[in-house]
Amino acid sequence: MMRSARSSDPNLVRMGFMPLTDCAPVVAASLLGFAEAEGLRVNLTKEASWATLRDRIAVRHLDAAHMLAPMPIAACLGLTPLPDRLIVPLMLGFGGNTITVSRALWADLKAAGAPTRLEASGTARALAEVAARRRREGAPKLVFAVVHHHSAHTYQLSYWLAAASILPNVEIDIVAVPPPLMPSALAAGQIDGFCAGEPWGRVASVTGSGRCVTTNIAIWRASPEKVLGVAQDWADADPERHFRLIRAVYKAAVWCDDPANRGELARLLARPEIFDLPAEILEANLDGRIALDNGEEMQVSGFLNFSRSAATFPWKSHAAWFYSQMVRWGETKMSADGYARAQATYRPDVHRAALAPLDVPLPTANAKIEGAITAETAVPSTVGRLFLASDRFFDGGIFDPERIEDYLASQPVKADGPR
Repeated sequence: MMRSARSSDPNLVRMGFMPLTDCAPVVAASLLGFAEAEGLRVNLTKEASWATLRDRIAVRHLDAAHMLAPMPIAACLGLTPLPDRLIVPLMLGFGGNTITVSRALWADLKAAGAPTRLEASGTARALAEVAARRRREGAPKLVFAVVHHHSAHTYQLSYWLAAASILPNVEIDIVAVPPPLMPSALAAGQIDGFCAGEPWGRVASVTGSGRCVTTNIAIWRASPEKVLGVAQDWADADPERHFRLIRAVYKAAVWCDDPANRGELARLLARPEIFDLPAEILEANLDGRIALDNGEEMQVSGFLNFSRSAATFPWKSHAAWFYSQMVRWGETKMSADGYARAQATYRPDVHRAALAPLDVPLPTANAKIEGAITAETAVPSTVGRLFLASDRFFDGGIFDPERIEDYLASQPVKADGPR
């Protein structure tokens, strides 16, 4: 594939982002001096859609990007229009997504017994009842939007639906819509709900078009969401520059997690060139305050986590889970080669090497059994002491990356084969 010419500036990083609250570490690293302190100059660009961002890094208009966690895996597996070799040396945190529905659908869900406090199981059961009733009555299928088909949102939403025996894209349609357009699509009646990163669920709530019904951390407590995606050839061309970028974004993530910095961070993100939204909307996201009904809010502990509990660590078991979902929903076939390529995309070795000068505690393991940690747990670390928070799935599911075929065979709801 012909690539765009690489910049001759050895300290320049061309980096893209999408306007979502979890872009904060990339934006802060670029604009608050963290990259400069590492001797880097960042050319930061806001992209119009995830597809545009994906394609711009593929043709090397970008070197790195705030990226959907499964997107580099899909690119390495050849599931994207422009197959590419990307790596993930650092996660950008956990959480930050909501599932928001139209006011009309929320009324139907309440009538079907949906809980009012963002609980995942009861809401999924109510949605299954509403979807079944619509089928009996011959009503159109419900339509839910995600930000991109190769996104954590897609796999979180599909996992949640399947737990209630709803077959995604058969009983409820799933379409891709750029996140900033979702509140408008909901208000216009073009979709019935969406799964997206904040602040777009809150925007729909405060403008009256939608109601948040659950969050991604209610579905999977420590769910990986965005990553720092880096072009493999760019990283290989100058490993030390790559390490400096990782350190800058890591330090920014720690800064973003400090409650004392939330006001300043909200004002930074509110700028016209980033979100062009009121700072109070963004500060509510950073605080984990979810809008409900009639001005009521719910405080969700751990809703957005940029760095705590090794939230920046690129676990190979996260890559393996995303691969399992790609197989489960018929996007690819299970193969030893595909599984190896998916796991090789996430690079805990690079993460440790880049952050070694900072003496921060990092896991010594590369993978873990996902869903097995139900309370804060101490784990072996490179230095000091490290505690991981709960990573349980709402339905009690367990994913062992060493037993992926057993896991897939155990799933009662799945696609029949590649689409």
